[in-house]
Amino acid sequence: MLKKLIKAVGGKSPQPAPKGGSATAKKPGARHSGPQTKGSKKSNQPAQDTHKNPHLSHDKSDKRHSRQDNKARPQAAEPAWSLSDFTVAEEPGKTRFHDLGLPDSVMRGIHKLGFSYCTPIQAETLPAALRGRDTIGQAQTGTGKSAAFLLTILNRLLTDVTEERYASEPRALVVAPTRELAMQIGKDAEGLARYTGLNIVTIVGGMDYEKQKKQLRNHVVDVLVATPGRLIDFMRSEDVFLDQVDVLVLDEADRMLDMGFIPDVRRIVRATPPKGDRQTLLFSATFNYDVRILIDQWTDDPLQVVIEPEQVATDRVEQRCYLIADNEKYSLLKRVLDEEQPERCIIFANRRDLTRNLCDKLNKQGHKAVLLSGEVSQDKRIKTLERFREGKVNVMVATDVAGRGIHVDGVSHVINYTLPEDPEDYVHRIGRTGRAGAKGVSISFISEDDAFVLPDLEKYLGMKLPLTQP
Repeated sequence: MLKKLIKAVGGKSPQPAPKGGSATAKKPGARHSGPQTKGSKKSNQPAQDTHKNPHLSHDKSDKRHSRQDNKARPQAAEPAWSLSDFTVAEEPGKTRFHDLGLPDSVMRGIHKLGFSYCTPIQAETLPAALRGRDTIGQAQTGTGKSAAFLLTILNRLLTDVTEERYASEPRALVVAPTRELAMQIGKDAEGLARYTGLNIVTIVGGMDYEKQKKQLRNHVVDVLVATPGRLIDFMRSEDVFLDQVDVLVLDEADRMLDMGFIPDVRRIVRATPPKGDRQTLLFSATFNYDVRILIDQWTDDPLQVVIEPEQVATDRVEQRCYLIADNEKYSLLKRVLDEEQPERCIIFANRRDLTRNLCDKLNKQGHKAVLLSGEVSQDKRIKTLERFREGKVNVMVATDVAGRGIHVDGVSHVINYTLPEDPEDYVHRIGRTGRAGAKGVSISFISEDDAFVLPDLEKYLGMKLPLTQP
């Protein structure tokens, strides 16, 4: 890993071709001063200055803001709203969103989503981040990290308005390592920005390239959520320019390093303004040593917040571990599903071929199972997740592509058909259940091969796992 990092640091990826014209004046706001100026644009970049008009609330009839969740939106106009409709009592030790001075349109989105008080990571990071300070936030999955950086972005864009805007130039960029996580962040952003009129665009690999290209080129983009590979594709084709980015977010940076994305991320960061002329936010469940080396290169005097979990593995999840021969795992899986009849169950395995075979077997024997792995096309993966969320199927067989960033309520059981090699992945897997105050069950099948990773897992958890015979 260190060799990979040294190579990434030493090697210089070529910069995307710069846009014509100077456009070098700093942007207005806490970190920028002076008027925004524009030079001539590249010949293939459309110049659209649509944001001189006041922001309007999202509406289904406005084709500029067409999104995947349009079907879920009400047909009739929503009633008038004021901050007085959102009453939250002050409580000692808790931070209300009212205490942060957020714009009313953002507060309305928070109210619509049913949030009242900040989570610890939000309460510790938002006051400084909203003032424009670079921030590094570390907290467990499911603790509200995405909302922390999204609220920072929305506040910045609404309070620091740039008069002249062009298509293909986002003002905020969120980079996430996986398609599923990027899609989830995009969905969260749309919920929070519902009443702001800001345009959220999500671009990921495996989906309609031309459709995403039109979203970038035909409309002004306020917030762009992207995976590294697809973003690099659009940078090469000059369908997106990053020199007007005011806020840069790197989510799950350690995961991007593990997945080999750091050279791409370095190229993306270099295409944005210098670190003193943008706000940079990094959020993750963990920050390993290699990522910490890069933090100084990417941030300017950052606030560092670490929210220590009470336990590495949540106490709301009952953990069971069965010692079993590898050739007996499937019989035990069937027995668990038949006897416990989980409301929603995710079965994790390490290899794509194994998940595919498990899913096929379960469906042939009467279970309603779906597959989520890297070999499944992105369109199908989105439909698969929606079917699982809606309860049309109750069993999802997945690789660790679903371990982070996938939030599905009501998952009662997680089954580790094989133990992951990385202890952190175990925590992320079982974190899919026991969410939102509910109880959950984690069942791990431990064969001779799985036993090799058991000592490191127990050391990471700080506890001995209860091993029993099934």
